[in-house]
Amino acid sequence: MRKTVAVALSGGLDSAVTAAILKKKNCRVIGLHFRTGYESTPSNSTQSRPLSLVESWAHRVSEQIGIPLEALDCSETFKKEVVCYFIDAYRSGKTPNPCVVCNQRIKFGLVLKRALKLGASTLATGHYARIRQETNGRYCLLKGVDAAKDQSYFLARLTQQQLSLAMFPLGSLTKDQVRKMARAWGLTSCVARESQELCFVRHQTYKEFLARSAGFPREPGLIINTMGQTVGSHQGLHAYTVGQRKGIGIPGPTPYYVLRLDKDQNRLVIGAESDLAATECLVTRINWIGTDPPDRPISVQTRIRYRHREAESVLTPLDPCTATVRFCKAQHAITPGQAAVFYMDERVLGGGWIA
Repeated sequence: MRKTVAVALSGGLDSAVTAAILKKKNCRVIGLHFRTGYESTPSNSTQSRPLSLVESWAHRVSEQIGIPLEALDCSETFKKEVVCYFIDAYRSGKTPNPCVVCNQRIKFGLVLKRALKLGASTLATGHYARIRQETNGRYCLLKGVDAAKDQSYFLARLTQQQLSLAMFPLGSLTKDQVRKMARAWGLTSCVARESQELCFVRHQTYKEFLARSAGFPREPGLIINTMGQTVGSHQGLHAYTVGQRKGIGIPGPTPYYVLRLDKDQNRLVIGAESDLAATECLVTRINWIGTDPPDRPISVQTRIRYRHREAESVLTPLDPCTATVRFCKAQHAITPGQAAVFYMDERVLGGGWIA
């Protein structure tokens, strides 16, 4: 019997090649495109409910590959679980990571649930990561072989059940290989341009999005330096993030950087780049993948943001879901609200939130 696999089809190159690979492996492939409610629609459309630009691309891809496509309305849950989380994080003075939340709660939440109802045994996505089942039956998450595209960081909160039902066909390929496959199969003319922006903030800055969508009030406050001296004023802490250099508006002999958002006193703390260095952070709500929580300090490599190179560190557990991480070398701009993901060589041990 042919295996039935659902593919989260975004209309982008990676998900298109994922679907084509599985079709060529003689799987019965079902395309699933989920609507967030924040998509752009063509300005010249005359339809009563025009397809979004990305959904139109997803339909074109599915037709060329020869697979059925179902559009799934996730807008209500997406707003509640992803967008409201994004807004609430900024309200609390933290910097959110909505892609990590979306993968856990939308793609491998709602979309996976629908895939199973349609008879699929697995949900495949275009992530550059790998899954391996160990001899003890547990599933572990591995980096993608293409170090420049590895996306295991964004998947570090998936559960054992989610990993058991997930498939990442691109994990053993490089981006160049995927592009060549797309050209060979004639897919490059039928996919939307890849976006590097948040899918719900596309044509505005996140500051504009927060002001328009969340009604963030302008709450002016003081800008202070590391000595506690007032050096200026800000128009709202939500406009800043730890490590930010541009947009502070305070002249000095050397550039200033955002060091901390003091939510309690509504103050922005700035300093020199060297002041961003820190050797320790607290990580909470850790999701361990395929392994029991450690009961003693362990050596790990920790990634504190997606584009950050993993740093040698010692993780000391405080309880099964909380740990302190001490880095062997000081790291710059450790940002509350971002995900911290722990690696042991190519394997993801788990991930939590920097507190």
